[in-house]
Amino acid sequence: MPSPFAPTALIGESFVGEGANAAHTNIVIGRKGGPVETAWATALATPSAGHVPFMTVLRPSVPVRPLTLFVNKAAAGGELHQRATWGSAQAGLAQGIVDAVDEGLIPPDEADDLLIIAAVWVNPELDDLDASFRNQRAAAYAAVRAAITGTPAVADVQAVAKEGPANPFYTPAMEVLAR
Repeated sequence: MPSPFAPTALIGESFVGEGANAAHTNIVIGRKGGPVETAWATALATPSAGHVPFMTVLRPSVPVRPLTLFVNKAAAGGELHQRATWGSAQAGLAQGIVDAVDEGLIPPDEADDLLIIAAVWVNPELDDLDASFRNQRAAAYAAVRAAITGTPAVADVQAVAKEGPANPFYTPAMEVLAR
């Protein structure tokens, strides 16, 4: 009998876009009945001020499959940021997950047995809901792909590390990197 898809937790990450409309998504995929289910249910049942994990839906009363928990990394504040968090970013996450199932990254016949936790960055300074949707869709799909393929490989990380760390918020100068 073949082993089930995602017998343990699979973890992936992706950053897509530039500026305030970029999307940064961390994904954990696991089977119902395992540690991901415990984390999923615990997160759903224990919101904190400004951070209310919620089930990702394609439309009201139509949750995406695998069931996906949206965990916001930035507290939703201001009307546009709230619309992006509960609207465009959620819709992008949902569509990215559906795309992954449609393309077979997540086997459709296993989707009901899996759970996904998605920690999603929606910048409070965003200014374009359509860009937010597009970037989140691409980030969700890429994070799922990274989780399933186990990328990047350690060798790839080590090769990039030789150039030094960099992200949209900070890039150390070579003098700082020197030991």
